Amino acid sequence: MKKIILTCFLLGITLALFVACKKNQNTEYVPEIVVENTKSNHQWFYFTESGVEPIDLPQKVPNRAFQPWTETIRISSANSASSEEYTQNSGKAFAVVNRLGMLCFEKDNFYLAQDVMLFSNRTAENLVFFNDTPLFSVYKSSFFNPSIQDPNYKDDEMQHNFLVQFDSAARISYPLVNSTNLTKEPFTEVVDYTWDGENWLCSLKSIYNGKVNFFYLNWHPNTPILSISPWIAEENITISESDVDTFRASKALIDYSLAPERIKKMLTGFSSKVPFILEIKSVGGASSRQYENHIENTQEMELKAKAIIAESWSSVLFEDGTLFIEGALPGKHILRGGKTIAIRLPKLPDNFVYSDFVISGTTLYAAWEETRFYETARSGFLSVDLDATLYQKLR
Repeated sequence: MKKIILTCFLLGITLALFVACKKNQNTEYVPEIVVENTKSNHQWFYFTESGVEPIDLPQKVPNRAFQPWTETIRISSANSASSEEYTQNSGKAFAVVNRLGMLCFEKDNFYLAQDVMLFSNRTAENLVFFNDTPLFSVYKSSFFNPSIQDPNYKDDEMQHNFLVQFDSAARISYPLVNSTNLTKEPFTEVVDYTWDGENWLCSLKSIYNGKVNFFYLNWHPNTPILSISPWIAEENITISESDVDTFRASKALIDYSLAPERIKKMLTGFSSKVPFILEIKSVGGASSRQYENHIENTQEMELKAKAIIAESWSSVLFEDGTLFIEGALPGKHILRGGKTIAIRLPKLPDNFVYSDFVISGTTLYAAWEETRFYETARSGFLSVDLDATLYQKLR
């Protein structure tokens, strides 16, 4: 239903803009480009229990049992790097694959850096960057992960990993800070965080003697964070108490009217009609923020979307596969003089959604997954050659 709603809105708005252009040549017309399933400028991939495999279509992926999203294989977080080297030469990008490892994209190539010890029994998410080095968090869910009850896990301080860095040159993940570096409360996990580029605001959860306790800490490193390890972290970070209101405020939905102007300009034409929640992140940046486009007197469900803002381009992907893009991709000229282009990715089967994306060079990588409430089954990603899809068509 949500896919049909957004498609109808998009087609209606495209037609309205076309009519408006006839009446007023100053009104911008948003062209629509369709990536068909029958074309050769894209490729489907899916996750197995041990890696990545190509597939003709998502519906042909072998069935997998639904599991809570914290416990199943899926792309949980993704973003592009931002340094001049990455942007101009390769456009390197990364995606955290829960229960598998780090997926690394470089133009039309990619590899999966697996780490069984770190990923196989933990939830991995919350990708951010420090000086273009990917950082992410891992934890064990007390609701769905039975291994958290293992006495060996509870008694081994080094098992309580929290913040991890990924070394793309060595293709290895290294722990930086553990939950035991932040608190001496027993059996505690850092279950979520926000990072503003300087301070790390953490939500911690402890289970002790059958009691569940949430508490909140703010901390920042006193030395470059990439030089820290769990063995020396306590000597090199400053910790202060926080509270639930502060943490909730860092995660709160912001009114869409306060979203970055580049994004609002790109979505002009239908943002006044479609309710949605949009997660916006900057390439190579800190934690993302979420914006809500609330529509009064509507019965429609809110769509979910992800947005990335880079220096030379920005893009938004909705869960039904509608993608907006503007600007110039690495090594390419500005598309349509900076005007917006709408792309419709191949339609997914029922109960499948596009969940996140990155752009590396001129290749789009869009994550997809099969969903049911809080559970996920099959998952993977789609690669699209934007040079062939956009630049060759619009010359």
